[in-house]
Amino acid sequence: MAIKISPADKAFSECVRAAAGECERCGKGGRLECSHIFSRANRTIRWAKDNAMAKCFMCHKWWHAEPTESGVWFRGLKGDGFVALLIEKKNNKFKVPKTEEKDIARHYRGQLKIIEQKRSEGHTGFIDFVSWQ
Repeated sequence: MAIKISPADKAFSECVRAAAGECERCGKGGRLECSHIFSRANRTIRWAKDNAMAKCFMCHKWWHAEPTESGVWFRGLKGDGFVALLIEKKNNKFKVPKTEEKDIARHYRGQLKIIEQKRSEGHTGFIDFVSWQ
């Protein structure tokens, strides 16, 4: 069963892709996709900045096609401590209720405006933003 893309998902994805500006694996620009580390089915971290990366189509495809290799790559990139904290967040019993999704969408639309403003001022590279979770 496919997970429905909500307005909160759309706003979060736009924010992740705009903040990176390029594929976080290979460095290519162009059309980017929001790639979750742990599935969007995990409402404990579905909208957490730490649980997503911007990837080009080919790197996102590789991520899903090669889970062992991509997991080793991610652990090497972020470190054992980061991965342990992300797993701890994923396993948290508190799941974001559907009633908060409008607020999440509003939050990430606001963050996107800040990122876009910084880009228009000439900022390059990754532009950090405030995570909802």
